[in-house]
Amino acid sequence: MTTSFPIAADSDAGTSQSVAKVNNLSGRRAAVIVFAYYPSDVRVMRSAVAMQKEGMAVDLFCLQQFSTEPSRETIDGVEVFRFRLKKRRGGKAAYAFQYLVFILASFVWLSRHGIRRWYDIVHIHNMPDFLTFSALLAKALGSRVVLDLHDPSPEVFRTVYDLPANSRLIRLLLLLEKWSIAFADRVLTPNIAFWKLFSGRSASPGKVEIVMNTPLEDVFPFTEPEYLASSLERADKKFVVMYHGTLVERHGLHTAIEAVAQLRERIPGLYFHIYGEETAYMREKINPLISALSLNDRVIYFGEQSQASIASAIRECSLGVVPNLRTVFTEINLPTRIFEYLALGKPVIVPETQGIKDYFDSSNMLFFTGDMVSLRSQMEWVFEHPSEVQDIVREGQKVYQRHLWSRERERLVALFAGLVSKPHAVVN
Repeated sequence: MTTSFPIAADSDAGTSQSVAKVNNLSGRRAAVIVFAYYPSDVRVMRSAVAMQKEGMAVDLFCLQQFSTEPSRETIDGVEVFRFRLKKRRGGKAAYAFQYLVFILASFVWLSRHGIRRWYDIVHIHNMPDFLTFSALLAKALGSRVVLDLHDPSPEVFRTVYDLPANSRLIRLLLLLEKWSIAFADRVLTPNIAFWKLFSGRSASPGKVEIVMNTPLEDVFPFTEPEYLASSLERADKKFVVMYHGTLVERHGLHTAIEAVAQLRERIPGLYFHIYGEETAYMREKINPLISALSLNDRVIYFGEQSQASIASAIRECSLGVVPNLRTVFTEINLPTRIFEYLALGKPVIVPETQGIKDYFDSSNMLFFTGDMVSLRSQMEWVFEHPSEVQDIVREGQKVYQRHLWSRERERLVALFAGLVSKPHAVVN
């Protein structure tokens, strides 16, 4: 196990602080483009606000989630422009249509604004990867383009649509990934496994940097873990297990509900709280499963909530679960939710995947192997071993503290500062 950045991804770590000390970002301009909503996409929000706080003027182009949202507003100093398009989950054709419409709209918006007010940096967030080509004119005029690869598109599509690695669509996505990375001046990604993946198949050495996806410390302040009373001490109290995140099948919520059904007689006061935007998976699979297992009095769905509300819910829960199924994508993913539970001193059960094991081992994390029986056993073990659980959380918090957002923010700012210090074409 390793808990440090890969050498290639961290090659400028020694110079990051010195670069950040000389703030050459003040007075510069940045454009941010994302096929998502703002400010609900937290990774996008954190980076945009970081640039703004360094003195940059930040314009951001995103989707409009609700018709009541203004098409233009200022949020925490970031000038937000919304395009009237709502992201809809569906088939491959539906995604392709939405992506193409948005990339054209982004190109028009960025070109129009970039000619009037030249941007030093254009920060593009995937998916899709080829959204980076909306910066064609901006780059020709001298803007530096940063591609932020939140997720690897080929692995996501293989997981969502159960596609083989050699399918035509996956081969196309791999080609688009390579072209998009080649077009960008610098590439960001959130964890070691993704860094290895992109560096191995699409990027030249040293082009990809890790900036981790860790919680905002003012929303998730560091909290010492509390002692969980033993099973005998809390026999008449609630034991709340919590899930929050996207409600899709690959995240294995049904596995957790089946485990809860088998534990309701063994764990007095067991409840399962679910947080996330309602999806077809929730309506068509989870709700019927809850009824079929007679868990309507034990499983409570709270819907989509703000980050502040999620933090409050974590403080009140006994245990968090990340019950992801084992897929080609989840094997290399590192869910931010893990750090959110650790920040607030709560235990969390996670799948034993490479993306997570790059940072954690059995001394500082509660693993399950990916099936319901293993998850059920770990949940019961947590209930029966409060002292050991407290020790594991403390060790996990040591890993989290090495990757606080305040540290990741320094890396991000240093990277931007380094980009704008390079010579570029000046447009009057």
